[in-house]
This record gives sequence, structure tokens and C-alpha cells, in this order.
Amino acid sequence: MALGNLAQRFLVAVVAVPLLLLLLHYHRPEPTWAVLFVASLIAMYEFFAMTLPAPDRRPALVMGGLACIAFYWLDAIALARYGNTVPVELHRLAFGGGTTVALMFAVVVPGLFFLFRFRDIPTVANRMTATVMGIVYAGFLTTMLAKLKLIDPTHGGSTVLIVLLIAWLADTGGYFAGRFLGKAKLYEAVSPKKTWAGAWGGIAGSIAGVAALKLISAPWLTWIDVFALAIPGGILGQLGDLAESLIKRSVGVKDSGALLPGHGGILDRIDAVLFIAPYVFIYLTIRGYLTIRGYGPSALF
Repeated sequence: MALGNLAQRFLVAVVAVPLLLLLLHYHRPEPTWAVLFVASLIAMYEFFAMTLPAPDRRPALVMGGLACIAFYWLDAIALARYGNTVPVELHRLAFGGGTTVALMFAVVVPGLFFLFRFRDIPTVANRMTATVMGIVYAGFLTTMLAKLKLIDPTHGGSTVLIVLLIAWLADTGGYFAGRFLGKAKLYEAVSPKKTWAGAWGGIAGSIAGVAALKLISAPWLTWIDVFALAIPGGILGQLGDLAESLIKRSVGVKDSGALLPGHGGILDRIDAVLFIAPYVFIYLTIRGYLTIRGYGPSALF
């Protein structure tokens, strides 16, 4: 990473991070969802630009946007805060089949689209697969960040911040450890610059990030939580980075886009986040369930 590139990254962070923190800790979830919905649209478009011919990209993005709206807003937890202002039928749909509606837009609707707009038949399987993959990978997994804020409204900003800190600090720790200590390559066929030292530095950075969050603003996290979130999360984040590198290498591009100076595209910036967010969501959901029943981390260990 050249110094100019590092400086660009720093300037983007100086502007973006304070705004992001303000957004995440705002008491209502709608602004967070709106920003992440836009991010999911950009990430999906970047994915489709790499994997689909131009005529398919806009329809794929429309289907992806509808799928992401259903994935978030047809969630019983998302609708619960609105109480009687939402029709009871919509509550019932969200409780019993919200995920089914989201999957319909993600899988069934693309299947119908290509059935009637197939154009070049030999390419349909690849185009349909890329459409579904883009919606689930870049769309649903980005939306999962917004869902994290719904788990516990009291700590909503921190639940999202856990994911971001694991990813950001892993990236920082991995960069410096890899630059000054790295020799042995981690996975040269996919990402020639990544080293084992960088991988260990990334995990250390993830632990430092979650530990700092606990000490500064999230005392509700236990030290068991810190390590149980940071270590698997840090590993998953690095695997997510490698997975996106594999996709880019397979289609012959260096960056998914050029929206963020020094960072590439949105997908380049959140590739680790996409793999971390589902794990953190599952962990915190199970933790909350156990805590309610008196079996939280402190009681189990």
C-alpha cells in the first residue's frame, strides 16, 4: 500500500467515522437502515457489474432492492416497535413468512425473469446464478448489519460497531503485521500479498477493537464475549476478504469499484463485514436468549 493510498484511506476515515458513529447511536433504526440499504444497492451493483452483462444489471438491482426491503421490513422484530400503527396482517406475515417473501424476490423472481428474458440461452445458468448470489451475498449480508441494531435497542449502536471494529482493526493489524513481520504467504493463489503474520496481526487487531469497545462504551460485554466475538469474527472477516479477492481474480478486476478514494468500491470495503455480521448476529441472539433465562456467559463460565 503506497503512502498516498494510506493517506487517502485516513482522510476518508476522518470524515466517515464520526458520521457513522453518530448514525449508529441515534436512537431510531430507520436512518441506519436507509444508509445501509443504499450501501447494499451499491454493493450489489458492483457485484453485478463484475459478473453480469449490462442489460441484466438494472433488473437484477431492482430485484435485489425489493429482496433487501422484504428481508429487513418483513422481520417481526423490525415491525414490533411500530405496534398498532402497522396492520395486524403485516405483523402476521412478518412473523410467519417474512424470510420466505425475501427469498422469493431473491430466487424465484430472478428465475421468472430469466425464464421470460433469457436472450442467450447458453449463458442463462451463469447469469441467474450471479443474480441470486449478488442479492444474497452483497444485499442480504449488508442488510444484516441493519438487523443487528434491532437485537437490543439499548445497545443497538454497539452491536453494529462490534462488526465494524472487528473488520477495521483486523485490516489495520493485518496490514502492519504483514508489512513489518510478514514473509510466509497465507494464500498466494488468491491474494499474493497476504501473509501468515498479517493473519495473526488481524486477529490481534480484532481482539483489541472489541476489548476497547468493552472498556470505553460497552460494559455489558463480558471478557468471554470479547474473545468469542473477536477471534471467530476476525477469522471470518479475513476469509470474507479472501472470498471477494477470489471473485475479483476470477473476473479479472483489481477493485470492485472506485467510489471511495484509497478503498476501491463499497464491496472492497465491506467484504470482511459481510462474513462477520451473520456470526455476530447469531452469537448475540443466542447470548440474549440465554441471558433472559439466566444462562448468560458469566453464568456458564
